[in-house]
Amino acid sequence: MLMVGTVLGGTSTPLLAQVAPAPPPQRPAAPATAQPTVQTPAATIAPAVAPAPAVRTIRSIGVHGNQRLEPETIRAYANLAPGQTYTAATLDQALKDLYATQLFADVTIGGAETGDLVINVRENPVINRIILEGNKRLKDDKITPEIKLAPRQIFTRSAVRADVDRILELYRRQGRFAARVDPKIVQLDQNRVDVVFEIYEGDLAKVRAINILGNTHFSDERLRKEMYTRQSGGVLGFLKSNDTYDPDRLAADQQKLRAYYLTQGYADFRVVSALAELTPDRRDFVITYVVDEGPRYRFGTVEADSALRDFPNAQIVKLANITPGAWFNAKLVEDTVTNLNEAAGNLGYAFADINPAYNRDAEKKVMNLTIKVGPTPRVYVERIDITGNTSTRDKVIRREFRLNEGDAFNALRVKRSQDRIQSLGFFQEKLEIKQTEGSAPDRVVLGVNVEEKPTGQLSLSGGYSSLERFVIQLAVSQNNFMGKGQTLDASVNWSVYSKSIEAGFTDPYFLDKPILFGGNLFRRDYRNFNFIGNSRNTTYSQVTTGGALRMGFPITEYWSFGGRYTLQTDRISLDPATFYTDPDGAGPLPAVCDPLKAGRYLCDEIGKRLTSLIGFSTVYDDTDGIRPTRGQRLTWSEDFAGLGGNVRYIRSRIDATKFKSIGGGWVFSAHGEGGYIAPLQKSPGPGRDAVRLTDRFFDIGLRGFDIRGLGPRIQRVPYNADGTLDLTKAVITDAIGARAYYMGRLELQFPLSSGLKSLGLRPSAFLDAGSLWSITSPLLQDVRNICTPIATTTTDVPFTTSAANCSVDSNGVAHDPALFLATPGFQERFLGNSPRPRLSIGIGVNWVSPFGPLRIDLAKALMKQKGDDTKLFSFNVGTQF
Repeated sequence: MLMVGTVLGGTSTPLLAQVAPAPPPQRPAAPATAQPTVQTPAATIAPAVAPAPAVRTIRSIGVHGNQRLEPETIRAYANLAPGQTYTAATLDQALKDLYATQLFADVTIGGAETGDLVINVRENPVINRIILEGNKRLKDDKITPEIKLAPRQIFTRSAVRADVDRILELYRRQGRFAARVDPKIVQLDQNRVDVVFEIYEGDLAKVRAINILGNTHFSDERLRKEMYTRQSGGVLGFLKSNDTYDPDRLAADQQKLRAYYLTQGYADFRVVSALAELTPDRRDFVITYVVDEGPRYRFGTVEADSALRDFPNAQIVKLANITPGAWFNAKLVEDTVTNLNEAAGNLGYAFADINPAYNRDAEKKVMNLTIKVGPTPRVYVERIDITGNTSTRDKVIRREFRLNEGDAFNALRVKRSQDRIQSLGFFQEKLEIKQTEGSAPDRVVLGVNVEEKPTGQLSLSGGYSSLERFVIQLAVSQNNFMGKGQTLDASVNWSVYSKSIEAGFTDPYFLDKPILFGGNLFRRDYRNFNFIGNSRNTTYSQVTTGGALRMGFPITEYWSFGGRYTLQTDRISLDPATFYTDPDGAGPLPAVCDPLKAGRYLCDEIGKRLTSLIGFSTVYDDTDGIRPTRGQRLTWSEDFAGLGGNVRYIRSRIDATKFKSIGGGWVFSAHGEGGYIAPLQKSPGPGRDAVRLTDRFFDIGLRGFDIRGLGPRIQRVPYNADGTLDLTKAVITDAIGARAYYMGRLELQFPLSSGLKSLGLRPSAFLDAGSLWSITSPLLQDVRNICTPIATTTTDVPFTTSAANCSVDSNGVAHDPALFLATPGFQERFLGNSPRPRLSIGIGVNWVSPFGPLRIDLAKALMKQKGDDTKLFSFNVGTQF
């Protein structure tokens, strides 16, 4: 509809026709005798003299057609007034002035012949509202700010055309060059309109092909791998996000090409031209690069010219590690300058002047390099500026600095300070300590501008764990309590197999000294389970109540020591209705555990015990943050139970992890750990281990295996009526833990774009290996038949036998088999008590989701032992990992 109506450019002709002055009255014809007096030369010159325009005086000015504007306003816009003289040019200028206001769709001026002028106007409508239709990829909140039209403004076609262009530009930035915008208007009463932008977004303009001309030493395919942009198509093309056309990415690809050639010795490489052509259907682009590779250079001489006495030339050349004769590599030179700056910084030169100087020998195709180090004074820290912290106190950040004001500058200490502040977990990921010149050339100001993250959390979350089924968690925590860096937390957890309530407090700088002090109180109700086939069945219940105190302090910059004391009571019980029996049938049920139902190994553990435990841990940690990319972490822990109470053992554990960034966002880590529990008391009986069930190691974190899915276990295999073992029926499996374990892991973390990183995603591939073993072999039961008296009035009691019928019990006492009902029993087997490794491989991802931390693993067990329970897929939501 915008295309229909008054065409602005076509109004000039009728308007000029209306304001043109009336033709002057015809003069009477000259007498014939006058004609001879006109000479030929005068007749030739006369057409060059234009007649003077007719000048008239405005007698009155009327205005017709106006709805909103006052007549005086329109007369003022036209710059016309009664009594004013006018010509055709005057009226033409008045029309231009009125159209320039963009208030009118059509204007004419009549009455030019008489001086009684009438200005006829058709006002532009007022915009009632702006409507966007068809936009799905770009929402209204992205498009509306770019639209200059707005409700209650005057509608003009030029403004609509400008807004259409702006909307199209938005879609071009998104790579949608086939987008189309059709503006329409809906006429309303009172000269109002709705402006409707009908948007056809079209598909993303893909990069159909990338052509490279002029390359002779590297193939097109090899060079395409260096670019950010990828060609569309392929089997996994739907997963690509960088196969769309982006002008900014095109410019970055040119820089990538140059950077690649400079690492291969082509110092004169240049991109002659880069052309992106849109296909006729406006769906795809074809990108063509024309390059000039130039000759290939090798490193010639490598020398140094240092003006610093304690940074001699020989040391610089050694640190440069550039071999003469090797292919020229600009990236290697750049890295060398960075390393030399760090080395100079460690000597106290914060603003070292280090620059490479090249001397190109075009004939020999060599690049001679001289590393020049200019004179620079040693600098000292003038002050430390901390900005951006609104809730965190300055002292919390300042105490992490490894330099103080007045100290000699040291780049290594600055880097360590940055890592320590980052490890607090209070601030943004990419934190940087900047160095600026101070009040004198030998002074430096260290500044850190922090961006605080939320450190408090109040959450009520629920989830489903493949390990614990449904999980509900209510947690309150503040990791930066009152801005002092202290941690205060309380939590309540509930799942099918565990319930707990816990509260704790930790101050890493107790009394403003580098001493950690903390404590916590807890109550945990854990229900163990066994497997009957693939189903889980609750066995024993363990209720633990207690508290702990801990204290720690640093020994060196990377080495710390901490001690702890824990006092807790444990009560282990079984469900009487399930695992207890009435031996004499007199009822009610006494507290007698039936080994036939629960197993002797569980009956032996029932009871209440007090544990008084003191221990220490020493940690070496030089990693670079909460999510390390470099460094190592080593922990050695010892716990002694026996300082009172009735539980005595020594538990030793050691674990170590090495992190290494291998470039391009890839992070490799190697982890190993192991532990052993040495009992300090004798075994309570034959077939019973000196370390009680709940103090043993159970889970070692080996992915690809179910919870408590490896290590020593007891299986119950049922007998058939004919005395053979029935392996087709459900087998009961009880994990009983062990006193020794080891576990190793190799993991490779994948690189991600900044957008995916901001979502908290961390995918990785891993290889896990480990084992759990070392436990006293329990006394096993082999019950072929369970004999129950047939008559309810008999004085006989049930018994077990390994015989084919109920003629004799396990103690050798003879019975009349006719008086007993024989039920097939079971055979217990002891499995998994071996240090031979289990091995698994898989991929996984950590995600800090809006619903809480999420861990997903897909792992395949490659090596296992008889009785192990494997698990291909596992995930965990709502609990920490």
